Formats: sequence, C-alpha cells, structure tokens
Amino acid sequence: MFCIWRRRKVVLTLPPPPRSPRSLAARRVPPRRGDSSSSLSTGQLHLGPPLTCEDVMSGKKRTAKSAPAGKQPAAKLRKSAPTKEQEEKVGRAGGWLQDLVMQQRSEEKEMKFNKKRLRVISDAEKMKPGSEGVLYWMSRDQRVQDNWALIRAQKLAVKEDLPLHICFCLSAPKSELSTLRHYGFMLKGLEEVAEECKALDIQFHLLHGSAGEVLPGFIADRSLGAVVTDFSPLKEPLQWLEDVKKALPNHIPLIQVDAHNVVPCWVASPKLEYSARTIRGKITNHLPEFLTDLPLVEKHPHTATRTAKPIDWDKTLASLQIDRAVSEPQWATPGTKGGMAMLESFIDVRLKLFGSQRNDPNANALSNLSPWIRFGHLSAQRVALQVQRNGKHASQSVPPFIEELVVRRELTDNYCFYNKKYGSLEGAYEWAQKTLRDHANDERPFLYTRQQLEEAQTHDKLWNAAQYQMVSEGKMHGFLRMYWAKKILEWMSSPEEALSTALYLNDRYSLDGQDPNGFVGCMWSICGIHDQGWAERAVFGKIRYMNYKGCTRKFDVPRFERKFCPKNPPK
Repeated sequence: MFCIWRRRKVVLTLPPPPRSPRSLAARRVPPRRGDSSSSLSTGQLHLGPPLTCEDVMSGKKRTAKSAPAGKQPAAKLRKSAPTKEQEEKVGRAGGWLQDLVMQQRSEEKEMKFNKKRLRVISDAEKMKPGSEGVLYWMSRDQRVQDNWALIRAQKLAVKEDLPLHICFCLSAPKSELSTLRHYGFMLKGLEEVAEECKALDIQFHLLHGSAGEVLPGFIADRSLGAVVTDFSPLKEPLQWLEDVKKALPNHIPLIQVDAHNVVPCWVASPKLEYSARTIRGKITNHLPEFLTDLPLVEKHPHTATRTAKPIDWDKTLASLQIDRAVSEPQWATPGTKGGMAMLESFIDVRLKLFGSQRNDPNANALSNLSPWIRFGHLSAQRVALQVQRNGKHASQSVPPFIEELVVRRELTDNYCFYNKKYGSLEGAYEWAQKTLRDHANDERPFLYTRQQLEEAQTHDKLWNAAQYQMVSEGKMHGFLRMYWAKKILEWMSSPEEALSTALYLNDRYSLDGQDPNGFVGCMWSICGIHDQGWAERAVFGKIRYMNYKGCTRKFDVPRFERKFCPKNPPK
C-alpha cells in the first residue's frame, strides 16, 4: 500500500523544491501532452485507481469533466476514451523524465551525505586496515540510483580505495503470502539492478537463504571490511539485522541508512506518534534539510579481483517454492525504469486530477506508484522532488499528494518501528481495545468465512468488486480499502479474526502488501489507529463506521460494480 488509507483535507506548507544548478533544463524538455503533474495517492500509495491494464499503461488523458455519481450515461463515458492512435502518440513522447533526472543527479555529484540518515548498529565504527571491499546489503530499497544507503557505501569504498559489492539475500518462506505476484515483481526489479551494477563496475551477488545464515560467511570469504544496509521498521527485517550483528566479527562496522523515508524515521520522531496531526509538524520542519537532490551513483573506480557469479534469473524464479496461482499483474512493469515511466505518466496526465478526484475509485487520478515504492524500485524522495518541480501546472494537487507520500506514509513507519504489536489488537489504543471487547459478542448482520471473503462471495456487490479487483489486478483504490476492511470487521465473528483476515487478504493479493502501509491501513480501519472515537454503535463500538449508502454519495457505485464485479462468481 502506499499511504495511509484515510484522507483528510490538509493544508501543507511545503519548502520550495531544491534548485538544481541547471534548473532551466526543464525548459529544454520537449512539451508534454496535457498539463499534468505527479502526485502519489496511495490508498496505501497503496493503491491505485481501479483501472484496467490498458487504462494504466496508456496514461490516457481525460477530455471532459466527470459528471456527478450515477448521472453520466455509460455510452458517453465510452465516447471520451482516447483512440489507440492517440495512446501511441503519448507513448512516443515518453522518456523525458528519465533524461531530466539523470541530468539532475549528475549535477549533484559532490553533494555531501547527511550523517543523520544513518545509525551505527555495531560497536565498531571504523574499518579495519587490510579489508578487501565494502558491502551494501540491499534489502528494502532495491534500486541503484536515488539510494542513500548505496550512496553511503560507495563514498566509504572510495574513501578507502576499495571495491564495492552489493548482495541481496533471497529466501521464500513456505507461506500463503509467498506468491508469484510478489516474487516475480521483486526478482525482475533485481535483475535490472544487477544489469546496472555491471555497467558501474559494482559486483552484485544474489545469496540464497536468510541473511543471518548466509551473509556472515560471505563477508568472511570476501574479506569485506564494512557493511551498509537499508532500513525497515518491520519485525522480520529488524530480526535479520540483529542476527547479522551477532554473527559479524566485532571489528566490522554495521551501518544502517534510512533510504526509504524522506526524513529518517529516528530523526522524524524518537517515539510513537498518536496521529498525522502530531507528526506532521515534525516532518515538515525537517523537509528543508532532508528533501534535497540526490547525487549520482557513479562507475566505481576500484575493480574487484573476485567478481560475482552470473545469475540465471528465470531459473531462480522457477526454483522458488511459491504459490503461482496468484499471478503477476500485467499493468505494472517491475524495476526502476517501469516506476519512472509510471511517475512520468502521473505527472503528465493524472496529477492535475489528484486534488479533486483522488477519492473517486472510478477516476484515473492516483499515482499508482505504491508497488515501486514498496519494493524500493523508486525513491519516495525522488517522487516528491519531481512532483514539486514538474507539477506546477497542477499546483492544487501537489500539497495533498506530498501529505500522503511523505507525512502519511512515514507515519506508518513510525507506528511499526515504535509499536512491536503493530499487527494485532494489542497494538491498538486502550479506548479502541475496550470498545471492540465490549462489542465482540454483538450480533452480526452477516457472517462470512475467510474463504467466502477471499472468493468475493458476499451479498455486497461493491465489496465483491473491490475484492475481485485486488485478486485479479493486485490493487485496490484507497477509499475502497477503508470500506473493504471495515466490512470485514462487521461480517466476521470477532475483531481478532477480522484483523487477521484483512491482513491476510491484503498481503496475499495486493502487489504493495506486506508493508507498513498495509498494517496501518488495516489497523486504522478495524482498530482505530491514528483516529479518534466516534458515536457508539453495534459491532463497531466507537470505531469509525462506513456503509454502502455513504459510498453512493461519494462516487458512481454501480459503474464500479459493473466494471469489476465478477459476472460468474465462484460458488
């Protein structure tokens, strides 16, 4: 998921975007079709709008304003769609953003690294003489450029006149959450990383097994003198970090860099924040310091004597014991190049719609960037910079987009980092735990099993359509995610079962699942995290309520149902 699912109108005061030394470069970019700018809406940035594969990849431009919900005939909607010829013309004009960003990086080569972005995990802080290389242990942030962890590792290697290595530890636990959808997207992105590393004379190694098992031996075998890694607030990656720390020799520094958040998690706040209201000012006060340009990762000047083994990526994916029934969606091209193309289409086409239509699941108004952010194929910092710089034609959309991309998304990292019970009812506020306990035995209007929900077999066509879209395309609109999760609370026998089911469905089917945004999205909807108490009612207690009738006042529900509700649902 991309951002917290709940959306409120917030006026966010942004610092001016960092001025590139050659800021006039943007004027040399060929004109783009339509005024548009880029903003990430993520129902978890989580989600993109309910579009077909063709809608998303074409980046089609709307030619008329949408009519109020339920008022516009289907025939007129079909009429406004662009022709194939128009779509191809848009595609031929693409690529300007990648060229512009490369120029911006090149102009910032000498930019200093802000040491507040890192924390030293080990007792050792300096490398021991006689080392034969520096290692970047890639985990959450699976990209080469715009990666502060890799930037730090390269600076350290250059300072010590040593080769630079990158490794990724691949393991696929036997679980319903280990699917082809997630592993296919991840491995195709890593293949792009490996190709880029080869061109930069950086050795990329794919290790098989958990980091605690395979990384220490690899470091010893290569006589590597320091390890730099990226940051995740989730329990499993933090345990990997602890396992590696215990297994490393005392003289090897282990350094963690927050390359995922614009403002490093430990800098934004030293404690668990109650809501967006309490963290917003802390983050925005740090943006002038941290929302900066990012320097180029250059061709490394020191070549390793022992090179990495070649990787057969198709064979690697085929060898994994994963659930292949959950297939890869066609609308999302893995890797940084695919993510940059999606960002470009967002800036060109959808950003101008984001400010006014981001809560309409029928509108093509969201960024759709959450999968690339979740797997680290794209830097949120890069997204924020380019939206600010290239989104001036959609100025009303930029503040709400940055609110979701930066404030709301980084709030989810804060929650998971400082609350180790983030995936359970025990991680909710006391008032929420009490109200859910008080109403745990209330009569439910409908009761469904996990299987019935997974197969979209409910009485509610809107819920079924949202679930079916997530199963088939790997995404769900942010507004519908809230409704979807709250109905699970209403239709299951206990709040514990509801939370477990919502997390399971999201993490199994959503391409951006298994992420802090997903945990917080489900916790907000079912347990009231980052929310307040509301009027008490059956089942929900004081948890915020949503219903079908309320959705009909927000958008054209029948239109969405026609598009995504399965015509022949499984029985």
